[in-house]
Amino acid sequence: MHTTTFDTLEFTEQLKAAGVPDDQTKGHAKALMSVIKQTETCFEDLVTKTDLQRSIAILEYRMTIRMGLMLVTVAGMLFTALRYFPPLAQINDQPPAQEMHQPTPVPTLPAPPPTPAH
Repeated sequence: MHTTTFDTLEFTEQLKAAGVPDDQTKGHAKALMSVIKQTETCFEDLVTKTDLQRSIAILEYRMTIRMGLMLVTVAGMLFTALRYFPPLAQINDQPPAQEMHQPTPVPTLPAPPPTPAH
């Protein structure tokens, strides 16, 4: 924080030398001191060039990270879409799939009668 020094004694002496009465010089000095303090508090809220450059650098970094994340997300979505929904040309170039048939059941013959033992 920048502090402005103000010599009230020198100020009052300059006013006296200019012909201002003594009690008025003290009032002028107090009024000028309050103006200087108010001005200093106003300047505390001002942004410097360095502050702006630092903020811009941080924002550029954050935007780079976000753009990278968006690029990775879009690439992932594209690869997922291609995996589950292949292009039509690729589907048409494949030979037709064979039809699946249920196997026909084989009739079972009745068991032969038992033969007598000799």
